[in-house]
Amino acid sequence: MNFYTYILYSETLDKFYIGHTGDSLEERIRKHLSDHKGFTARTKDWKLFHSETYPSKALAYRRELEIKKKKSRKYILGLKHSIG
Repeated sequence: MNFYTYILYSETLDKFYIGHTGDSLEERIRKHLSDHKGFTARTKDWKLFHSETYPSKALAYRRELEIKKKKSRKYILGLKHSIG
């Protein structure tokens, strides 16, 4: 089973959301776009900006925290360009 660290982007909010999941990325995005409470409920235009695959939940979560700890939009934008 694969686990993912992912970054969503909302053009409406001009914000990124960073998370990790064991679901398929499509399923996780669908959940973010559904009616729920939380940060991503504020708008329904979230799009996948970047994702990385890991063999364990622990590694995916560690990477999520690493990205969040940087608190850097420039770093996140660089991820998109460094992958291709």
